Amino acid sequence: MEPQRRSSEDDDGGERGLLHCWRGYSYSVVPERLLLPRPVLQVALGAQHGVLLVEGGQVYTFGELSWKQSQAFQAAEPTLENALSGQRVVAVAAGSFHSGAVTEDGSVHMWGDNGAGQCGLSGLSCVPNPTPVALLDPGGAQTVPVLELACGEKHSLALTVQREVWAWGSGCQLGLNASVFPVWKPQKVEQLAGRYVLQVACGASHSLALVRCLGPEGVHRPPVDKCNQCNQLLYTMTDKEDHVIISDSHYCPMGVEAREDPPPTQTLKTSPSEPILPSYSSSASTPAAPVPDPTLDLVSGPQDSQKAGLTIGEHPPADSDAPAPSKAVASAAVKSSPYPDEQEVKEYLRKLSDASQAEAKMAAGGLHALKPSSLGRGSSALNSLVASCASAVGERVASTYEALSLKRMMNFYLPSRLEVLSGTADNTAERVRREESVQAKKSSSTGDIHEEEAEGLRRRLSLPGLLSQVSPRLLRKMGRSKTRAFALTPMGGGIPEDQEVFPILQTEVWSWGHGEHGELGHGDNLARLQPLCIKSLNKKEVIRVAAGAHHSIALTAQSQVYSWGSNLSGQLGHMETPSTIPRLAKLSEGIRVWDASAGERHTLLLADGDCIQPIIYYSGQQVKEGQEGGGMEEGEEEKDERAGGYTQQPVLLPFCMNLGYVSSVVAGGRRCVALSDRNVMGFIASLHELASAERKFYCKLCDVKSQVIRPLLELESLSTVLGPMATELLQTLAGRFSMLSHLTGQHAASLTANLRRGRDVNSFLILENSSIFLDLYNDYCSAVGNFFVMGGFHALTKPSLDIFGKSPELLQRLSECSEENTATSDLLVTLFYLPTQHLHEYSRLLLKLATCFEVSSGDYQKLQDSCSKFEALTLQLKRKRKEAEYTFHFWKSFPGKMTDSLRKPHRRLIYESSNKSLTVQNAGRFSVNWFILFNDSLVHAQGVAPCKNLFSTHHIFALATLWVDPTPEDDSGLHGLKVVTPEETLTLLASSSAEKTKWLRAINQAVDQALSGAGQDAGSSGLKSEPPISRTASYTFYKDGRLKDATYEGRWLSGKPHGRGILKWPDGRIYTGSFKNGLEDGFGEFVCPNKMLNKDDLYHGYWKEGKMHGLGTYRYASGEVYDGSFQDGMRQGHGMLRSGKHNTSSPSVFIGHWLQDKKTGYGVFDDITKGEKYMGMWQDHQRQGMGVVVTQFGLYYEGAFKDNKMMGTGILLSEDDTTYEGEFSDDWTLTGKGVLTMPNGDYLEGSFSGEWGSGLKVTGSYFKPNLFDAEKDKNQAVKLGRLSVRAEEKWKAVFEECWSQLGCETPGQGEHLKAWENIAVALTSNRQQIQDSPETLSRSHSKTLESLEVIPQYEGPVTIERYHSIRLYLIKACDTPLHPLGRLVETLVAVYRMTYVGVGANRRLLPQAVNEIKSYLGHIFQIVRFLFPDLPEEGGLIPEPTENLPDSTQETSTDTRTESPKPGRVVSSSALLLPVLLPRLYPPLFTLYALEKEKEDDMYWECVLRLNKQPDLALLAFLGVQQKFWPVLVPNSLPAPGDKQPVISSTKDACFASAVETLQQISTTFTPSDKLQVIQLTFEEITQEVQSLLKQDFLWSMDDLFPVFLYVVLRARIRNLGSEVSLIEDLMDPCIQHGEHGIMFTTLKACYYQIQHEKIT
Repeated sequence: MEPQRRSSEDDDGGERGLLHCWRGYSYSVVPERLLLPRPVLQVALGAQHGVLLVEGGQVYTFGELSWKQSQAFQAAEPTLENALSGQRVVAVAAGSFHSGAVTEDGSVHMWGDNGAGQCGLSGLSCVPNPTPVALLDPGGAQTVPVLELACGEKHSLALTVQREVWAWGSGCQLGLNASVFPVWKPQKVEQLAGRYVLQVACGASHSLALVRCLGPEGVHRPPVDKCNQCNQLLYTMTDKEDHVIISDSHYCPMGVEAREDPPPTQTLKTSPSEPILPSYSSSASTPAAPVPDPTLDLVSGPQDSQKAGLTIGEHPPADSDAPAPSKAVASAAVKSSPYPDEQEVKEYLRKLSDASQAEAKMAAGGLHALKPSSLGRGSSALNSLVASCASAVGERVASTYEALSLKRMMNFYLPSRLEVLSGTADNTAERVRREESVQAKKSSSTGDIHEEEAEGLRRRLSLPGLLSQVSPRLLRKMGRSKTRAFALTPMGGGIPEDQEVFPILQTEVWSWGHGEHGELGHGDNLARLQPLCIKSLNKKEVIRVAAGAHHSIALTAQSQVYSWGSNLSGQLGHMETPSTIPRLAKLSEGIRVWDASAGERHTLLLADGDCIQPIIYYSGQQVKEGQEGGGMEEGEEEKDERAGGYTQQPVLLPFCMNLGYVSSVVAGGRRCVALSDRNVMGFIASLHELASAERKFYCKLCDVKSQVIRPLLELESLSTVLGPMATELLQTLAGRFSMLSHLTGQHAASLTANLRRGRDVNSFLILENSSIFLDLYNDYCSAVGNFFVMGGFHALTKPSLDIFGKSPELLQRLSECSEENTATSDLLVTLFYLPTQHLHEYSRLLLKLATCFEVSSGDYQKLQDSCSKFEALTLQLKRKRKEAEYTFHFWKSFPGKMTDSLRKPHRRLIYESSNKSLTVQNAGRFSVNWFILFNDSLVHAQGVAPCKNLFSTHHIFALATLWVDPTPEDDSGLHGLKVVTPEETLTLLASSSAEKTKWLRAINQAVDQALSGAGQDAGSSGLKSEPPISRTASYTFYKDGRLKDATYEGRWLSGKPHGRGILKWPDGRIYTGSFKNGLEDGFGEFVCPNKMLNKDDLYHGYWKEGKMHGLGTYRYASGEVYDGSFQDGMRQGHGMLRSGKHNTSSPSVFIGHWLQDKKTGYGVFDDITKGEKYMGMWQDHQRQGMGVVVTQFGLYYEGAFKDNKMMGTGILLSEDDTTYEGEFSDDWTLTGKGVLTMPNGDYLEGSFSGEWGSGLKVTGSYFKPNLFDAEKDKNQAVKLGRLSVRAEEKWKAVFEECWSQLGCETPGQGEHLKAWENIAVALTSNRQQIQDSPETLSRSHSKTLESLEVIPQYEGPVTIERYHSIRLYLIKACDTPLHPLGRLVETLVAVYRMTYVGVGANRRLLPQAVNEIKSYLGHIFQIVRFLFPDLPEEGGLIPEPTENLPDSTQETSTDTRTESPKPGRVVSSSALLLPVLLPRLYPPLFTLYALEKEKEDDMYWECVLRLNKQPDLALLAFLGVQQKFWPVLVPNSLPAPGDKQPVISSTKDACFASAVETLQQISTTFTPSDKLQVIQLTFEEITQEVQSLLKQDFLWSMDDLFPVFLYVVLRARIRNLGSEVSLIEDLMDPCIQHGEHGIMFTTLKACYYQIQHEKIT
């Protein structure tokens, strides 16, 4: 079969997925190429067959296919599996004799041998063709989609989309609690439920899973108290008389596989697979995981148990509280429980570790302080420590004995509070992963736990916080307590642990199944029924696992290979004996493995060599030419192996360079397969180069971390050498380094996976998430720079000597520094800046990749953009490094004391004037000025020349609030710069024009960077424009004055606060709002603490030039609230002051005019405690001038006031109409001449003295005028209102405010164009303010606002149409307080209600109330005519459009004069404005009418009630309605016998019902015109009814009409008809009085009086 070329539209266009097969490793081997029609994506190999997945999702098989029904078992050529056609397969797997495939939708197909149920299909011994197998959720028929499959000899595993593992087949390698095998139906492996599984692998009879570590916030299992398998209690408590025995010796028969007798050579067969971690509770503690059964054969001889220091069954001697954890140390049998509960472990460790060092700053220090009393707690902690140490020692404890003696030494040294444990792992990894305490030893291989020196040193990273090497020297060091340990972890943030995007590095490997060859890696040969974590691989960052027949392989992110299990053919790549725990494969330095696969007896490794092209290593058995068929006799094999036909360590395959760019290797059975790509257009090579560079870089970073950073951080003397600040900077630096390293590791893993998988540019993390890379590098570079500037690297010189010795070859090698004799500090600087050079590598490789694409393609663009981003950052970081170096050298040479106060980590030097390039203008002869420009401030140091300490003072100007301008060059030849700061203005002189330009540019750039948050590319663009003069910054004032020590934060303009901002004084005053030229101006809020009352004064309103000015609300701490106008910080204009508690109705309210903070002018004062209300004139807070007082008891006074008292002439009326008219001297006190009139008209005249209501002294005459009819009218003479304030004089300030809002100095004087502009401005600014808090705005309100934004046409003659548009505009304008007219109406309504509600509801005030409304109308009409100048004046006429017929009355508006000879409309303020004003004022006004008309209305109502008892006919007859108008009702039952049928005598409320109903609506209307409209409609209803009765047109005469209308009024039963009538009369539009409406109204009025005086006979 000839391989076809890939279709041309693929970007890489070349041949991919070329397949090469071979066996063994001898030089004579030449791989053969299998030809397939399409590129191969994945290969899986079984014992004697292979499965291939090609592009397009088809599956081919080759080799011995014994399950096929046809006789041709041996398929030399790959054959297509037709059963899968139509399905798009995405993954394939091969077991020894069966295969599986996963399709796009996640379904599984299996075929091959099914003798052990491994195909998951019951009843068949073999399955010839791919057949679907469903994974069914136990709860329902839901099939679970699958990601990948793995197949062993007799079992299969599936990894689902939910990252759970399912298993089927036979054997304990399933990990299921199955009692019967085979398991035909796939079942979930419960032990791994809730974990995030990344990959699964199957050996012949064991299984591996790669699992993501539980993060600190990962899934926590509930504490286990019952055994998972046999459901027995794990702990039992037995009560004895004086103590309780807690037994934890539960033994689960399912936890350990039944085992054969151990081979005689073994001394110890077991190892604790997990250390026990007690979780301390307040009383007795119970371990959080079941302890293995002590009856198991643990120790073969007493010798060993003596070494352990404890016999197995015994409790620890120290104190009975501790729950026998030492059992864990004396190796115990395995159990299958889950981990101890993470949460409890963490809690426990948190308690152990010192709270202050919780951030993983572990100390193994103070090792000599163990008190005997703390042994109880200590011993359990020690097990933990021994466990951790043993894992730190890694796989290097030579035997159990060594481990235990180490434990003893530790016991001797270690303190009870074990800070060591608090921070070993990376944050994202599980904090606490406890390693094996002892790796089990096999007597056959004492060298088994041989320490790999290179690994020991190079790879300490795997355990960040623990002791860096374990050796006798280590223990001596611990004795000297020199070590401190830090966790080098990504400190959170920075890198998203998004499992979808970034590969997971914090992983664990779990294994289960048969373990005869140690392939489970738990340090023993026991089988495991359930998955168990291989502790020694925790924190090794395993990213891939592979399983051979009897051995296992783990590949780490640092490109190392761990292997364990059977090593009979050298397949482990390290030494001859089998290994029961993972060990590093032996590879030369610098070989980085990135793909691995394991076959029956061999392992294939794919690695980076010296060149870009990958190389392949082989370890394992050599396959002889003749035995490829696999039909070799057992005996031959044995001989062959003994004959040495296998590798001692991995061997490089010589032919690998001919295969091209290999993307993955696969081993299986005896075969090896490599998939390679041809390097078309250099694309594949570039991909490999990028991945290889990243892997190399990650290994480098890990070396630096483990060999330089950790030893430095662990130094005890570090903080004393560096000082607290630099120590913190070093820790930050280490943290950033760690994050960078972690990100690089993730990126390397992602690139490696991409090579294996799609080789697709779009999925590159570095393109999708470039900002994460760029930000992290930027942060890292800043951290290095900060540490450098503070002299950190210099200070590390001495500690480095202790660690790296006199000749630091290690540093020289790591920092790639070739020069001899470089200072240690310089080496460290170079080393720490090294990672930033990797950015250039990124941009180079991305550019190289880009050149493989068409310039017009999207991929090219993407790569090109990223490349330029990285290149730009490279330049920027170079500049940052230069700045840091320049600054560091500056501080070295800087004189004396100022260094300490000025040297800050983030501060960089930009320019300084030590060369006298800049001086102050007019400086003294001896004064010395030095200017230093940093990236955040300009420092001006001053001093006097001859003195020893040259610079005595310095001042720091923050750059954010610094403005610089060149002074214009004049003849004097001075090169000046003007520097403006909020409180200083300096003129500086430069020594030359060039210096001036240099300084100007330097300062401007620095300011610009300081404003934009440094790091912008300022330096690169030489001609940077000036920084903005308007900016946001924070500043604290220091000079004496109003703002001393106040802090301002907000907008600035040329050195002054301008715009929005917040100003805070140290004494607690705060202003928030607008500023202008440095002063509060515009809307703002002000808080001012009142020390005496311990509360705040609050002001909320407008300001001008630093003072309250305009409308505002001031809430005093005393509880008073002023709401109104201010001027120059004082209350002035119209305002309302409420005193008293907020919650109760306030004891007093004043509303009126203020002048310079005092009540002056007209105002209303409601004294709620006294129950009095005063309406009149004021001066300086006192009642002075004319005024009216009403009280809650109905007293009424009007007259003169002086000095806050009633003094002068006045009138006093009491509730019963007793009246006094005369002189007063004090409140309610009569003094002097006067007349006292009784309600019946009698009066006393003379001189009075005394207080009203408490006995008056009178000297005078008594008159009884009724005797003389001529003087009958005398008692009517008391005219109220003469001595009160005229309506026109009231509320002047309210109208003046409105005029001034329209831009007029005095009412009516001004430009109406300007007025409209002001209205527009007011609407817009108010609206913006409200939009900041939209909840205050209803939808209808915002609609109104929008419609108001259109200014109506306000010039040109007014037609009816325009008149209507004006009317509508006014209605809308008065509807929103944001419009000046609306605000005016709102204020008027407030003052009106304030005056006439409550005590003010006194009938004597009615005339004043009516006049006040009329004066409002006049004032507002004046404003309306100002806005619409062409509107006729009051009473003027607007002609109707002529085409209208003269008699067409406009129903819509009621004030049309249909009778006027010339049709048209009379303009009147009441017609235009009452509809707006009256509805709002109606309640208080109508109440006054009701009180005034009370007596008359009562008489009328009594009569209405009496007459309404009559039935219709009786009433009609009584009222004298003519018979012809009586409505006729024909009863349904009786036919009409000819003549009219009279209404049945008992009927009520049936006649004229519609007219009655219409008239009743008079109470629901507000304005007189609306009420008149109702009356008109009532008349029309009556007429209609009569016309239908008479069957003809009909004209009323008043004699006919009046009785009928009277009937309707009676039946309408309107309660306050008198009030309605008076209201209409008082407020009726004068032009209507003589029209039709006028006559109708007169009729109604006549009815009212008629009913009142009706005599019922």
